[in-house]
Amino acid sequence: MELSLQPVANTCQVSGEPFAAGARVASHLIQVGPTLEIVRCDVLEQHLNGFTPPGKVACRWVQPFRPRRAGENPDRALKLTAESLFVTLADPTTEPTPENTRLLQFLALMLERKKVLRPRGRSADGLRLRYEHARSKVVFEVPAGELTAEFFVAVQEQLSVLVGAPKAPATTLPAPPDLSATPAPKGN
Repeated sequence: MELSLQPVANTCQVSGEPFAAGARVASHLIQVGPTLEIVRCDVLEQHLNGFTPPGKVACRWVQPFRPRRAGENPDRALKLTAESLFVTLADPTTEPTPENTRLLQFLALMLERKKVLRPRGRSADGLRLRYEHARSKVVFEVPAGELTAEFFVAVQEQLSVLVGAPKAPATTLPAPPDLSATPAPKGN
């Protein structure tokens, strides 16, 4: 799963105020327009009441703003992969929401299958699953949950906003061949 998105904005979409280092910023991934493009909207937490999403919200997270360092390549931040979305949502400074927790649990399963994450058991209280990021060796904790049919339906809805709806399987069978034009086999 890979998306091309804008990096975090430098100003609040509602007030136009510039973000200061450490300011709490709510980032939203939103599906907009007839092309169903995914855009990122960043809003200062104190202005969330004045924010109306311009489309369907796929996920939202709140974290402290970190200004780009001098010489940092902003184009690197344009690609949002399943791995970078997982790292963003699993960051301890990101406040969990039910939607993000569900997406985080699904991404952990997917990235474990791809060997990007390695399972490291449960937390001491047993409420979280621990995963080690293969490349950075950072251990992330993901809330444990039940993988029910309802869970996967809800995740599918979120993912359809991010990567598009799944293609519907063909419901009609191809027409059988016309055998009337085929000569009958000769008897022995």
